[in-house]
Amino acid sequence: MNIAFFGGSFDPPHLGHDAIVKMALDALNIDKLIIMPTFINPFKSDFTAPPNLRLKWINSLWGEIPKVEISTFEIEQNRPVPTIESVRFLQSRYDCENFYLIVGADHLATLHMWDEFEELKKRVKFVIASRNHIEIPQNLEKFDININISSSQIRENLDKSAIDGELSNEIIKFYKGTKMEKRVQKIADILNEKKAENVEIIDMRGEDYIAKFVVIATTLASRHAMSLVDDLKTGLKGSGEEFLRVESSDDWTVIDLGDILVHLMSEIYREKYDITDFLEKLKRDEA
Repeated sequence: MNIAFFGGSFDPPHLGHDAIVKMALDALNIDKLIIMPTFINPFKSDFTAPPNLRLKWINSLWGEIPKVEISTFEIEQNRPVPTIESVRFLQSRYDCENFYLIVGADHLATLHMWDEFEELKKRVKFVIASRNHIEIPQNLEKFDININISSSQIRENLDKSAIDGELSNEIIKFYKGTKMEKRVQKIADILNEKKAENVEIIDMRGEDYIAKFVVIATTLASRHAMSLVDDLKTGLKGSGEEFLRVESSDDWTVIDLGDILVHLMSEIYREKYDITDFLEKLKRDEA
């Protein structure tokens, strides 16, 4: 049996991945193409989309294609899995005459650093998918893809055109949400670092409200509130945040960032005007 193995984070899957899948099926003499999403890339510290969501996207894109098998082996390990371990697993499961390992050209420079690389070389035939015009050695089989898309660029720029049309809205909506959560968390982290008290984040997405997130913090004094405003402007500089309006009094400062509202309140005003309770009631009434 001839098998090709295409693994990756697929965070998210995009048109470059799709081109590799189609070329593997067209150009390689294989009985099966195994697509295996990682639990987490061994060379990265985290992922953005959780494993089961990425698995769902992959199944939607390629799960019904003849000769394609979606493997959950790495996800089921619940840890980073080196490629050699997945190769051993697949080769123990199938009687392989030829085993092709599809690797992006951007990995060529560090390929020798992969776990047990000498054994890996003996077990597989490398197929390199071209990218960013990286030079590929003549002795390696290659796919001329040259679709220069990266998952990290999609997560950063939210570029819908780089994703399969049927899934694009769902995928972009997910990454928009995670990007906003990171923005809000950064605001909360700055406030905590600068000694604001009882910093609270309220998620208002899906509610009929003027902002998607509300951040509330207790200040020590009016001067502390103004200092926090300056700290936020400094800490968020370069991140694209726009301070649309800042309204301030001795006991209550409101910062309008468009889809995020920040309330900096004295302890007395926070008790008197219980914004948290008001917003939670609003969410319950609309549920």
